[in-house]
Amino acid sequence: MESTRQSKIARLIQKELSEIFLLQAKSMNGVLVSVTAVRVSPDLSIARVYISVFPSERGDEIVKSLNSNMKAIRFDLGNRLRHQLRIIPELKFFIDDSLDYLERIDELLK
Repeated sequence: MESTRQSKIARLIQKELSEIFLLQAKSMNGVLVSVTAVRVSPDLSIARVYISVFPSERGDEIVKSLNSNMKAIRFDLGNRLRHQLRIIPELKFFIDDSLDYLERIDELLK
């Protein structure tokens, strides 16, 4: 169960990461990346970021790229959140395949 502080920090990180990805969308060449959820550990040291990628075929490639550029993304996030948070959590990116799962279930039901 998440505490109130964890959920507030998760929403704040989700909002700021979405804005960072929106600004960097030009360099991604036709790939749309959206942050669907953020889960923060109880000690606020690790943030698990779930992203949705369109087209979904390039999801694994984008996640590998984001995890390799994690330090630069964390630095940008730190610049944006330096007045709200003392320590910026370590970011770990994961693909959120819930939309693909829903689409597959919908196809099976038809």
